[in-house]
Amino acid sequence: MAGEKTGRTPVVPFRQFVLKVHSRCNLACTYCYIYTGPDRSWRARPPTVPAATVRQTALRIAEHARTHGLREVRIDLHGGEPLLTGPGPLLEQAAAIRAALPAGCTAEFGVQTNGTLLTRDMIDTLAAAGFRLGLSLDGGTPGLNRRRVDHAGRSSWPAVSRAVRLLRDRPDVFAGILCTIDITADPVEVHDSLRALDPPMVDFLLPHANWSSPPPSGAPGGPGPAPLGTACRTPYGDWLCTVFDLWWDGSPGPRVRVFTEILGLLLGRPSSSEAVGLSPVVALVVDTDGAIEQVDSLKSAYEGAAATGLDVFHHTFDEALAHPGMAARRRGRDGLAAQCRSCALVEVCGGGNYAHRYRADTGGFANPSVYCADLERLIRHIAARLDAVVALN
Repeated sequence: MAGEKTGRTPVVPFRQFVLKVHSRCNLACTYCYIYTGPDRSWRARPPTVPAATVRQTALRIAEHARTHGLREVRIDLHGGEPLLTGPGPLLEQAAAIRAALPAGCTAEFGVQTNGTLLTRDMIDTLAAAGFRLGLSLDGGTPGLNRRRVDHAGRSSWPAVSRAVRLLRDRPDVFAGILCTIDITADPVEVHDSLRALDPPMVDFLLPHANWSSPPPSGAPGGPGPAPLGTACRTPYGDWLCTVFDLWWDGSPGPRVRVFTEILGLLLGRPSSSEAVGLSPVVALVVDTDGAIEQVDSLKSAYEGAAATGLDVFHHTFDEALAHPGMAARRRGRDGLAAQCRSCALVEVCGGGNYAHRYRADTGGFANPSVYCADLERLIRHIAARLDAVVALN
C-alpha cells in the first residue's frame, strides 16, 4: 500500500508518469535545453512512441498502482511536441492506459504543447476524452515570444495566439501556461500580457542552468550568478519579486504556481513541485523507446544525466524507485549540501530544482542551487508580504 515501509524508509510511489509520445519538435526555441543542450540522446530514439511501448508502459503503470494501492495517477503526454502525432494516437494511448489500470484507480491526462497545431476540432476531440491542455509561452505578445521560432526562424506567435483564443473559451480544458523567464523582458509587461490571456494558472520557470553552465544575467557583465562566497546578484529574484507584487496587490487573476507553492510552504503545507520544498519526487519519464528516465531538466546538466539504464520491457517502476539517481532526489534535507541543510529557509527552498545544483568540478549535485541567492530574495520577500498581512489582522 502507499506509504508502506521497507526497513525504516517510507516508500513513496510514483504518481505522475510522463510519457514521451514524440521526440521531435516543430519549433526551434533558442533556449531549449532538450535540443540545444548537452544531452543529444533524442537523436537515437524513435520519433514517435510505438504502440507496443505504450501498452507495456500501461502495464507498468497498472502494476505500480496495484502494488501501492494508488487511487489516482497523473499521465502527461509530452514531447518534443506531442500534437505532431495528431489527436488520434493520443486517444489510443489514453485508452490503453485506462484499460490497464486496476479497478478503483483513475487517470488524469494532460498534454503540454507549444500550441501551434491546435485547432477547435482538436480541442473538442481531446476534451471529450478528458484531456487538459497546457501551453508553453514566454508572454502574451509577439515580442515577448521572439525566442519561440520555428526551424526557419519564423515567429510561432500567430499560431499560438490563435490557440490561446480557442483555449480561453474552454476553461474545462485549459490547464494553464508555463513561462520560462527571460531576464531581459520587462516583468510588468510579461505579467500583464499573460494575465490578459485569462489562463487559470501560470507558472514562471527559472531557465535550466547550473554552476558549470550559468544562466544569463541580463547585464553587460555576462552570465551570472556570482561565484559562491562572493557578493550575490539576484536578477531572477528581483524579476520575480516585481511580478509577485503585481500579482499579490492586483485583483483576482490566475493562480501563479511558484508563488502559491512558496506561500503554502511558509504556512506549513507540503510542496507539490520540484522547484521548491522538500517533498519527495513522485514523477518519472518514459521515453519513446521505453527507457525509464528521471525528469528532463537533468538533461541540461550533461549527456546521460537523466538516464537510469532501465526500461519498461525489463524493469518495474519499483526498480526505478530504488535507482541511485532517483533515490538521491528523494532524500529530502539529507540529500542537500551542508550549506543548504544549515540554512533557515531550507524547508521552503528545499535546495531548489535538483538540476540547478550541478557543478562539474565537484562531480555532481551536492551544491546549493545556482539560483540560491535569487530564491532567498524571493522567499524572504514573499514572507515579508505575508507577515504584513498577518500583522494587520
